[in-house]
Amino acid sequence: MNPRNVAVVGATGLVGRKMLETLEKRDFPIRTIKLLASERSRGKTLPFRGEQLPVEVLTETSFKGVEIALFSAGGGTSKKFAPCAAKDGCVVVDNSSAWRMDPEVPLVVPEVNPHEIKKHKGIIANPNCSTIQMVVVLKPLHDRARITRVVVSTYQAVSGAGNKALDELYKQIQDVLQGKEPTCEVFPHPIAFNCIPQIPQSDAFQSNGYTTEEMKMVNETKKIMGDDSIRMTATTVRVPVHTGHSESVNIETVEKLTAAEAREILRKAPGVVVMDDPSKQQYPLAIHAAGKGETFVGRIREDISHPRALDMWIVADNLLKGAALNAVQIAELL
Repeated sequence: MNPRNVAVVGATGLVGRKMLETLEKRDFPIRTIKLLASERSRGKTLPFRGEQLPVEVLTETSFKGVEIALFSAGGGTSKKFAPCAAKDGCVVVDNSSAWRMDPEVPLVVPEVNPHEIKKHKGIIANPNCSTIQMVVVLKPLHDRARITRVVVSTYQAVSGAGNKALDELYKQIQDVLQGKEPTCEVFPHPIAFNCIPQIPQSDAFQSNGYTTEEMKMVNETKKIMGDDSIRMTATTVRVPVHTGHSESVNIETVEKLTAAEAREILRKAPGVVVMDDPSKQQYPLAIHAAGKGETFVGRIREDISHPRALDMWIVADNLLKGAALNAVQIAELL
């Protein structure tokens, strides 16, 4: 790969920092790099390859000479500044939800649909974290037996809501253990020792009773898999885990797949690690996935209520494969 001029937008955030770490760990070829953030981050520095690099304030002219920009600064920022970057000849890999369902913007998971990258017109969307880890597992099974229906329930880590959410979790845990009433600012209810079936926490439910997160999973999965005929439903839940989203997934297929066949297919799938030996209590856990780039799958079993269905448990680091790593993998393909 030839060295590129790179920018990271939202560099001081949780995912932005992970993007920098991932670029460094994967030895991405960089000629120059800009760290960009809002006015609040003016004067800050961040470590990268043994140096402390200054954080610049993001403006509409920040992208002159930049070839690839990784965005993780929220949908509003992406809507405003991604077109500016694209206009200056930069290719944007955007981690927000701003462009995911735009028919002109590829929605890419490199293990699943890398060919879509060629269709970009300056912007490529990084999917939702929960969607990414699920489709990495589902695509090879879909290719073999064609999935017709998916039922997923997620158990999503607090880090997916950012630094303030993690601070709230820690503070609430301390308050509860000290017998105090926990206060809520980020979440609508206490997250310490609790589960909240509402992601994102600030959004109202849609008219169909689903959250935006649930509908993201439904719509993004169909777009990434390239199959609008897949029927899907989702329930997304925030749980008091630091890092690592977990998912209970049930799939129905046209052709019957045994659990053994599914394991064999997934052992050969890129980016997937099969961890499935219940007799030894071996199955994926969030603590296994944290800090790792692979997607882990286990508890693979044949659904006793349906002749052509499988149940499985899928876990991945939401900050890495669910965000920063997937974006850097896209940049590598570019």
